[in-house]
Amino acid sequence: MAFINDLEPWQFYLIISLVMTYTMVAGGWVLAKAGRSPLWVLLLLVPYVNVLAFWAFAYMRWPFVDPADRKD
Repeated sequence: MAFINDLEPWQFYLIISLVMTYTMVAGGWVLAKAGRSPLWVLLLLVPYVNVLAFWAFAYMRWPFVDPADRKD
């Protein structure tokens, strides 16, 4: 914790913005690979809604895994 306390405010904000940017890009990439709109990743920015978004994404129908026209 001492490392974070020793940072200047601009350094702290830079680190936070880099981590958030990486999270948003990686999340958008995963959503696009899953056949969903990458804009869903914007829900990660809203507290409490992000948990619901993860839950909804996990239980949605996945187009590449279980297509609707597949007859088993």
